[in-house]
Amino acid sequence: MLTWLARRYLPWGPRTGVDVSDLSFLPDSVLWPLRRDGLDPVAEVGRRRAQEPISRLPVPFGVRAWLVTGYEEARAVLGKVDGFSNDFGNLVGSAGVGAQHNPGGLGFADPPVHTRLRRLLTPEFTMRRLSRLAPRIDAIVAERLDAMARIDGPVDLWREFALPIPSLTICELLGVPYSERDDFQRLSTARFDLGGGAGTPLGAMSQSVSYLLDLVAQQRRSPGDGLLGALIREHGDAIDDRELAGLADGVLTGGLETTASMLALGALVILRDPTAAELLAGGDGEMVNRFVEELLRHLSVVQVAFPRFATRDMEIAGVTIAAGDVVLCSLSGANRDPVLGGDLEKVDPTRPPRPHLAFGHGFHRCVGAELARMELRTAYPALVRRFPGMRLAVAPGQVSYRKASIVYGVDSLPVLLS
Repeated sequence: MLTWLARRYLPWGPRTGVDVSDLSFLPDSVLWPLRRDGLDPVAEVGRRRAQEPISRLPVPFGVRAWLVTGYEEARAVLGKVDGFSNDFGNLVGSAGVGAQHNPGGLGFADPPVHTRLRRLLTPEFTMRRLSRLAPRIDAIVAERLDAMARIDGPVDLWREFALPIPSLTICELLGVPYSERDDFQRLSTARFDLGGGAGTPLGAMSQSVSYLLDLVAQQRRSPGDGLLGALIREHGDAIDDRELAGLADGVLTGGLETTASMLALGALVILRDPTAAELLAGGDGEMVNRFVEELLRHLSVVQVAFPRFATRDMEIAGVTIAAGDVVLCSLSGANRDPVLGGDLEKVDPTRPPRPHLAFGHGFHRCVGAELARMELRTAYPALVRRFPGMRLAVAPGQVSYRKASIVYGVDSLPVLLS
């Protein structure tokens, strides 16, 4: 929670005198759920899941927090509407957080606001509506593969493949004008670039939200064929500009970094397992679907779900949660719980799909899950068919992973294409 909020939403004020975008002051006793051993959660996640699937997390600043690592326990927390809140107002006034930092969208909203906004958004993410994007996703993937083929020497698969595919897909989804897509890509990718210093993502976020408000204003004047235009045509003034920009920002936040990380880490799994590459290259739609679901479960790039704030005392799996407590669900831990089957620490491309929590659960489950699946099902097979001899350009131990992040991924992924 602290890492994600700090980097994405909480530029703290003089009340604390602490810059939370620099997380070096936080002890490992807080950050360990966000760390990994390569692609695997640290061993402590599995130990707690086996011994204490709901356990205390010693968060500073007077916050009483719980970490949930068990699958059934996480489903219980995420699926519970009564007794928990995700509203941003829970953070206002604490640790210098102001209401002006509210990002909008669905993640930090409760019913009835959440219910109304999700009801507006969900019809645009049905498979019927999304099917119109399929030809464009095919074209985007092909364009990126062509661009990679023109590069001499090692290619950064993160920068050249994993990031542009979801960024350009979101451009198509939202209805960003073609003349503005280069700027949109620059803004959307910069918000996740920590290499430029702690303030870079916050500055890029401010710019992108400002851009989205301008885009909404354009769409008000002349609604296009994308998501924003469709919402404006169908609902008019029933949804205001700030809500529309918040929904667009939520699509960007939820659909860019997560899908990009899945594309990069999934490619890394494929590079390590020639059998998986062969199955993808020659497999049918069902084979590809199984592999994608297995990668979603195994990688769980969104490591921890949105924080849930208890609004009353309750008991979950024999543990008493008090009103005001913060509950964090470890999706990476829950998705490897043995209750889902055996040998879940390994990737099995032929494993029948498990009911994983990679997209969350309950009424906050990711509304863009099917769009992400479309991108993954298209990109993985196309990559291995185009570059069957692709291999890492560095030793496996030299791959640079993020140190502690809600969305796990790599800083770069250099490969040789042949």
